[in-house]
This record gives sequence, C-alpha cells and structure tokens, in this order.
Amino acid sequence: MNNHDTNNSRGPQVAVIILNWNGEKLLREFLPEVIATTNPEIARVIVADNGSTDGSRALLEKDFPEVECMLFDNNYGFAGGYNKAIDLADYRYTVLLNSDVATGAGWIDTLYRFMEAHPDVGACQPKILSFNSTDKFEYAGAAGGFLDRNGYPYCRGRIFSTCETDEGQYDSEMDIFWASGACLMIRTELYRKVGGLDTAFFAHMEEIDLCWRILLTGYRIMAVPDAFVFHLGGGSLPDSNPRKTYLNFRNNLLMLHKNLPDNVRNRKLFIRRLLDTIAWAKYLVSLKFKFASAIVKAHRDFAKMRKTYTTHPKLNLLAARNDTKINILTAYYLRGKKHFSDLKF
Repeated sequence: MNNHDTNNSRGPQVAVIILNWNGEKLLREFLPEVIATTNPEIARVIVADNGSTDGSRALLEKDFPEVECMLFDNNYGFAGGYNKAIDLADYRYTVLLNSDVATGAGWIDTLYRFMEAHPDVGACQPKILSFNSTDKFEYAGAAGGFLDRNGYPYCRGRIFSTCETDEGQYDSEMDIFWASGACLMIRTELYRKVGGLDTAFFAHMEEIDLCWRILLTGYRIMAVPDAFVFHLGGGSLPDSNPRKTYLNFRNNLLMLHKNLPDNVRNRKLFIRRLLDTIAWAKYLVSLKFKFASAIVKAHRDFAKMRKTYTTHPKLNLLAARNDTKINILTAYYLRGKKHFSDLKF
C-alpha cells in the first residue's frame, strides 16, 4: 500500500471512491463524466463494488480499465462499504461520491486546493444541483447542510421538499453543519479518527452523524460552491416507502443521542418525542397506518439501540452555533419561510 498522506508525496493525493451495488446502468451513464472531469494528477477514481450480481464488474473490466476497482464479496451497505474501501485506500483525502453524480469541470481541483489552503477544515462539499433540472438545487445537500435547534436537517437551497432555483444566491463559501454524502471530501485520517460512518444507521443521516463528530473534534465543515456537481438523487428509498420513514426517525434519534452533551440530551430527546408523536398522529388521521407504524417501530428500536452507545459530555454545538436558533418546522409551515435566505439567524 502506497502512502499518499504527505504534502510532498508524488502522485494523486485524493481517492474519489464510488460505491457501487448493482449499478451497471448508473456506471455506464455517469462514470465517463467523472473520469473526464477528474484531474489524474490530483485524484484517482476508484469504484468499490459491494458484491454486485449484475453486469457491473464485467462493464468496469471491459469499458473502464483505467479505473481502479475494489471487489467486495458481499453488500456491506453504504456505511460498511465506504469504511471498508477507505481502510484499503491510503490517500491524503477521500471523496465519497455517489454513483449517480455527474461532476462539473474542475471540481476536484477546486475542492483539493481549498482543503490544502484551509488546514482547519475537516470536510467540504461542492454545490449540488439537480441532474434532471440543472438550474435547481438538489435535495441531498444543495449548497450545504444545517440542523435546527430540534435536530431537523435542512439545506442552503433546500428546506424540506422545497428546492430553490440556483441564481447564484449561495455562491459564497460558508461554514456548514453537515456536508452531503452525495459528494463529500474529507481528510482520510480524520475519517478514521472519528470512526467513519456508523454502520448501525444502514442508510439516511449517516453523513450528518459523521459531520457532527468531525465538528466535535474542532474541525470546520465548509461548502465550496466554486465546485459543482449534478446529482440524480432518489436512488435509495422513495418517500412512499415506510422503510424510509422508519430510518429517518430512528437515525435522527440515534444521532441526537450520540452527539448531544449530557446536560441537554434528555431534554432535546423529550422534545423530539413530542414532535414525533405529532407526526405519528398526522399519519394516523391521514389513514397512512404503515407510516404511523414505522414511527412507533423507530422509537422502539431506538430505545434498544441507544444502550450500545457510550455517551460523554461534549460541546453543545446545537446551542453554540447561531444557525441552530432556528425552529425550521415553525419557520417553514407556520411562517411560510420556504427559502434559506428568508431565515433570520
């Protein structure tokens, strides 16, 4: 294994890792653009295959011989797959890149130069636009992610289901709370130091949990909109799937339990239970019984899982950061604040 983790090392300093599972169609469509826009002097494109059973591996061997491949024997999931891949790769920086992302010109150069110039930044993301509507921000990350005071995620450019049109309004670099897992550059040693992605999450919010742990070490997380990518999105679970509801509710509770400091944890979780009860009642009244049941199951499983996590007193980031004065539910649903620029910090 070559050690790339020094400024003076020759060769690429960045591993751009695309995790693939039965994504032959996505690789065929998106991988050529990634290769074409990724400077080989800076970065190495790697596909980590999570035990695919379709034609992915044959496609990579035949059409993309220049791409390094890691072939896993099983599907280790999003978190497990990336943890395994990053253990095998040894580069100064790692980019977690979804297989349904088309990268823009100069994207890797911009992110790499930014990280080199800002040693206090642990991770960053580009501006993420919609692949299907290229003038709009994409749901999963937009121009940078935040948490409100109750732990609800939202983005600069996307609040709940409202995705803004990109008119350059968020083209400035900015400190953010979380960077999107669709395209996230991170210092590799820092990824390992904070424990990587939590495999217990399976899917949804695992990158927010990772970013929270990065912030707790004292590093910053930044949005770097001079770099841009286009994300297809919606590739995992659709909103119509109760499984997605279950994972979102369970994982949000887990994330708060893990990362909140001792002096506010129980109070914050109590508030979230009340808010989740309102969501449960709304599903019940709407006769969406499977979704209501998913919330109950999420809380029941969280109660079991929380016992496996050791918590410690920590900096109260949700209170310390000025963005977390926001109650995004009230702002969006009661005060009609649909755009990030409408929010008052």
